[in-house]
Amino acid sequence: MIDLGSLISRLGALEPQYQESEPFPHIHLENFLDESVAQGLEAAFPARASESWTQWKHFNENKCGLTKRDHIPEKLGQLIDEFNSPDFTTWLSRLTGIPNLIADPSLEGGGLHQSGRGGFLNIHADFTVHHHQPTWRRRVNVILYLNDGWQADWGGAIELWDKQMTRCEVKVIPRLNNVLIFNTEEDSYHGFPDPMQCPEGVSRKSVALYYYTAEAKPNARATTYKARPADASGKAAMIWADNQALTAYSKIKAKLGLSDDFATRVLGLFSRK
Repeated sequence: MIDLGSLISRLGALEPQYQESEPFPHIHLENFLDESVAQGLEAAFPARASESWTQWKHFNENKCGLTKRDHIPEKLGQLIDEFNSPDFTTWLSRLTGIPNLIADPSLEGGGLHQSGRGGFLNIHADFTVHHHQPTWRRRVNVILYLNDGWQADWGGAIELWDKQMTRCEVKVIPRLNNVLIFNTEEDSYHGFPDPMQCPEGVSRKSVALYYYTAEAKPNARATTYKARPADASGKAAMIWADNQALTAYSKIKAKLGLSDDFATRVLGLFSRK
């Protein structure tokens, strides 16, 4: 599905564009796949009603995710396999300038993501170490959007914020066949924090892949959410409090090897509280 030859031929132009971008290294590529392939992938995307989805619903986010490889439709699974292939991972290392990237076939936190009307994801920096691979430091995100006809006024654009959390510097509308690739450092702040206004029955769909490097003792930190300068003090306090609960949960998850099914139940409890 991925035209790797074309991507390799463009590396000379893409490498400096990626590595010199602000507020942190990233690149936004349109028409990443053949258009008919992208449309087929969107058509194959499973409905949110399926019990296979993990429901990430708490103060800092309202979305769902699907990481179970055997529950992912064949076309989407084939794409994920190509993203995780040695050839694509080698290309990604060259693009980012990060040698020896490691793909994650377990799709921890990645896989398929979907959000409906009212969905959001507060600004955050991602967890730094794989929950079940303690020597894997998280380095790069690859996100493919599959939303034909998405309108800008529906919201859902991913925002990239500066390291001091003073302003949004980049917005990418999640339109069909657009890819966003970016470094995931401890201050790579991103998200789509305003509840979406897409019509009922429409959802924001994406495929997310995360890549790592092996280190002896990487600094482990949970996903860290941040308030925006314009957020009211009460909202900022709730973002902080929810973040503390999630940090505790993340530590327990890594120590006990808990599954995403358990996360659905725990986060449902948080949501009701």
